[in-house]
Amino acid sequence: MLVPKRAKYRKQFRGNMRGLSERGSTVSFGEFGLKAVSAGWVSARHIEAARRVLTRYTQKGGRVWIRIFPDKPISDKPPEVRMGGGKGDIVDYVAVVRPGRMLFEMGGITDEQAKEALNMASAKLPIKSRFVSKKLMYL
Repeated sequence: MLVPKRAKYRKQFRGNMRGLSERGSTVSFGEFGLKAVSAGWVSARHIEAARRVLTRYTQKGGRVWIRIFPDKPISDKPPEVRMGGGKGDIVDYVAVVRPGRMLFEMGGITDEQAKEALNMASAKLPIKSRFVSKKLMYL
């Protein structure tokens, strides 16, 4: 699973997810992409599950690019622990995704294969997303 090698600070605040994604909103590397329509946290486990689906479809020659990285630590306190005692331990890492962000890209496969693969991958994610193509973006 994806985890940062180092972090400047061990724990972070939750923050907010207002606004649209300005950076990373176009298909840059491949021919097809999966674009976020809603905001949310995508955990390292979600990214890995989606990556497995996409690599299954690219066995016959294709490429997958992961455009998000889980760099935000999420802390949690154990069950049945009283209030106080400081912030909990880090249990997971998430990527903060805003609407418009390109999540995954694919290349080297047909349009139908890519659409099927990316729709299957979107089912593994906790946010709404849609299939985009480089050809359709520049018409």
